Parts: sequence; structure tokens; C-alpha cells
Amino acid sequence: MTVAGGVLNVAYERFHRTGPEWGEDQLTNHGPMAVEVLVRRGHADRVDRWVDRYVARLDDLPGRTGEIGEADWAEALGDGRRIGDWTAFFTRQLAERPWRQVLATWWERLLPGVLAGTTHGVIRVGHVVRALLAGAENPATLDELAHGLAFWAARSRGVPIVGDPGGRLDPHAAMDALPRVPEQQGNVANRLGQLPGLPGWDTTVTGLRAAATPQEIRTRLEDLVAAATLRYLTHGHGSPVLLVHTATAPNAVLHTLPALPYELWAPSLTAIWTTTAAIFSAYAPPLAAPAEALPTPPAASDGVADVLERAVAHADEHVIKFTDTAAEVYTRTGHPGALAASLRAGALIEARP
Repeated sequence: MTVAGGVLNVAYERFHRTGPEWGEDQLTNHGPMAVEVLVRRGHADRVDRWVDRYVARLDDLPGRTGEIGEADWAEALGDGRRIGDWTAFFTRQLAERPWRQVLATWWERLLPGVLAGTTHGVIRVGHVVRALLAGAENPATLDELAHGLAFWAARSRGVPIVGDPGGRLDPHAAMDALPRVPEQQGNVANRLGQLPGLPGWDTTVTGLRAAATPQEIRTRLEDLVAAATLRYLTHGHGSPVLLVHTATAPNAVLHTLPALPYELWAPSLTAIWTTTAAIFSAYAPPLAAPAEALPTPPAASDGVADVLERAVAHADEHVIKFTDTAAEVYTRTGHPGALAASLRAGALIEARP
């Protein structure tokens, strides 16, 4: 554990010299998220080589342009030019207060913009919170929390919340009932802009079964992660990379719940379900792939180890993160489709050299 923790810390330190986005298309830096999975899943020996190849594509962390304080933070929310300022702000916050306090305060403030970076802000936070909850509280993990929160704040963006879950649909039925936007083309803004007024959108989102207790909220999130994972198997071909996040984003929220006060659990479910539904409606094709096109679960006696090994060999960051989620779904539910979904992601997404 000490060796693995040291590997993770070194990797975090290397990534903290880079920005949360890279290239002209502002692609997300997935490095810190992927290495957390590699270390936690017992592949710490692969981290250094993976990081060596990954950092070559990244841009430097943007410099600061000014100061963000408690009095004016709202003005800087969603301003991608101020990633450096937000990073300095959260680094200072975490040096002055316990990380759980900072997380609770800012989780509530940032939750309305949970679509930030196509949900990569909350996913990055979720991965490092998992490390912190496992006992890895040290300067490197606290810095990683600062970088994750900074990215979320700088790219804050939400989808309209149409209401809290209050119906009778379980997450599987709710996802199956989601309408699709009329024109599934263009960028995220163009697609999500078609949701208001879309027939069936409001009623399906609010039709999710209500969750009144902390355990019900946890169960609803677990079922949502499972539903999204299994639907990636059948619908992932519509947008192989984007649709990964319908599973990994709610899973990040699920893993963060233990670090949050109970009063934030219900709003978190509403926000991440609405966001997941929006991405699915915008990118998932109306028709499932034919059964003969889908992979079968691995025949190995330890299917989880098999898909994780394949994901690590594949080396794409999305496949690594999605496989981690799919493995959790399989462990929790025993549904072989979860492992097949991992193989589907590996087939749809190009492997890294």
C-alpha cells in the first residue's frame, strides 16, 4: 500500500504541472483519474510507463490572471480562462481548512454546474475523494482535489433541472424511456439545447423513482450506474467516448457520498441523474446494436481480473475508467453484461500505442 501510494503521489505531482485540458479542441486531461484506477486495481507497476506516454500530449497548467476570493468567486464561475486562478484558490482553501469541509462547501456551490467538462470535473473529484477516503491524505492528494475542484469551477455548466425524482420508474426503465433529441449532431451545446420542450423529457426525468432516505439514494445511484453501464453495451456505438460518462459520472457521485453531509445526497442524485439523462438523450442512438454485434462476457474464471487486464493493455484512459466502473457493477450485481460492456468499450474506442 505504501509503495502504491507513493506511485500515485508521484504521478499526481507530474500531472499537477499540466492543465486539465489540452490541445485546440480543449480535450480533457484524464491522467489523474486513470492512474488512480491503475493503482487501486493493483497495476501500480504500469503507472510510470503509462504516465510517460500520456504527459507528452498535455499542455502546461495555465498561469494566473488574478485573485479569486470568497467575495467574488461567483463572477469567476464557468470562466475557463481562470483555471490557474481557481487552482490557486482551492490550493489555499485546502491548506487552511479540512478537506471534507472544503468539499462540502464547494460541492453544493458547484453541483448546479455538474456538466462541467462534459462531467469530467465531478469525475476527477470523485476519483481523488476515493483515494482520500481510503486514507491517502497527503499533500499530493490534497493538491489533486484542488485541481479537480478548480477544473469543475472553471468549466461550470449545467443542464436545466426539471424537478426531483418523484415517479415509479427504476433507473433501467427510466433510461429506456428517455426520448432522443431530434438532431443528434453537433457539439454538446447544440444537442442539449434541444432538450427544453422535447416531448417526454420532463416527465421521464421526474418519473425516476423517488428516494427519501440515504440508503434509497445510494441504491438509486447504484442502479443508475448499472443501467448506464448495460446500455453502453447496446448503445455505446452512438458515441463511444461521450456515452462512457453516463456511467462514470454517476459512479463518481456514488463514491463521493460518504464524504458529504446527508443533506447534499438528494440534490446530488437529482443533478447527476438529470445530467446523465441529458447526455444519453443527446448521444445514444434510438436503436440498440444487433445482438450478433455484441461481445460475450469473458470465459475466464475471474472475469473482473480479465477485463481489467485487457483495459490496462488497451491503455486508453476512457476504457480504463469505464472498465473500473463496469467491474464494480458486475461485483455488485453479478450481471455478465457489465463485463461485456467493458469489452464493447475496448472494441469501439481506439487502443493507445
